[in-house]
Formats: sequence, C-alpha cells, structure tokens
Amino acid sequence: MNPMKTVTQVRITSPLFSGLVYSLIIMTIGTLVTSLFLLLTSTQESSLHSLTTIIHAASLFIGGWVAGKRAGSRGWYYGGMLGIVYFVLIFLVGFLAFDAGLNLQSLQLLAILFVSGALGGMLGVNTRK
Repeated sequence: MNPMKTVTQVRITSPLFSGLVYSLIIMTIGTLVTSLFLLLTSTQESSLHSLTTIIHAASLFIGGWVAGKRAGSRGWYYGGMLGIVYFVLIFLVGFLAFDAGLNLQSLQLLAILFVSGALGGMLGVNTRK
C-alpha cells in the first residue's frame, strides 16, 4: 500500500454556494454570540428582532463579498441572488418550524438582505486581485 504524497484541497467554485456557506457560518457564530450576550447580561428579549436583523445583514454582507470575489464580475447580481436564496432558506425554516407566514416584517427582511448581499458583492468584485 502506497502512502499518499499530497492531499487535494476542497474548494467551492460556485460563487453562490460559497457565499451561502460563509453566510451560514457567520450567522451561526452571530447567533451563538447573541445567545451568550442575552444569557450573561440583563438585556431584554424585546431587542432580539433588531439583533437578528443585524446578524442576518452582516452575514449576508460577508457572504455577498465572498460571492462577488469568487465571481469576478456582476457582484451585485450574485450578492442579491444570495440574499434571495438566504431569505428563502430562513423563511422555509420559519414556516415549517414555527408556522410563520409572509408578512411586512419578512418582506422588509428580504429587502435588507438583498441590499446587504448586493453591497457585499460589489465590494467583493472590487477587492479581487
């Protein structure tokens, strides 16, 4: 049996999928930090809606930046599409787990996610070497 000389590196080439992976990782980290913040301080849960919106927007900005950097062009398109795909995933989880429907708050979240992802995508294209 011959030992392996090199290990191949796994690289996600799809801009949309790589941005989604980064967004979900950042969202998970932000959610854990927010949970610890709520647990360890006397902050009320009434501010949770604004905190989750900030977490989603920040994770989509970073995910859009990664998607734009990987795409090399049309960063706003890949970032905006990433925002829509991310919203659909979040909406499906809310709908299936909590029976949450489509309302004005969810449409506002869609707009925020689209803009945040598109801005990140535009910056990602411009930071590419």
